[in-house]
Amino acid sequence: MLVGYARVSTPSQSLDLQIKALKEAGCDKIFTDIASGAKTARPGLKDAELVLREGDALVVWKLDRLGRSIQHLIESINALKEKGIGFRSLQEAIDTQTSGGKLVFHIFSALAEFERDLIRERTNAGLEAARARGKKG
Repeated sequence: MLVGYARVSTPSQSLDLQIKALKEAGCDKIFTDIASGAKTARPGLKDAELVLREGDALVVWKLDRLGRSIQHLIESINALKEKGIGFRSLQEAIDTQTSGGKLVFHIFSALAEFERDLIRERTNAGLEAARARGKKG
C-alpha cells in the first residue's frame, strides 16, 4: 500500500497540489498537516505511521515535506526502513524500494555524516584556539 503525506506550513497555503500528485502516484490513503517544518508535533504524520505496515511505502511530494533537516530526514527514513517500510519522494524521484533510490539515500546519509564531522572538527579547532588564547570554553 502507498500512504501519502502532505504538509504545508501555514493555513493560508494550499495542500491541493501535493494531494493531487499523491493521488496520481497511486496513494491509497493520504494524511496531512498544517505545521511549520520546525515543529515536531505532526499529528497527520503520526497517523500515517500508524497505518503503515511492512512492505508499504510512505510517499511525499517533496523531501522537505517530511524532514526538518537532512539529519531529521535521514533519521525518519531509517526508522521506516527498520520497520520494512519504503519511502518515495515524487519531485526528487527517490524510491528506497529500488536500488537507485537506495543509492541516492546512502549518498544523502554520507553527506550528512560528512557535515556532522566537519562541524565537530570546526568546534574542536575553535575550542583549541580559545584555550591557546587562555580562554576556557
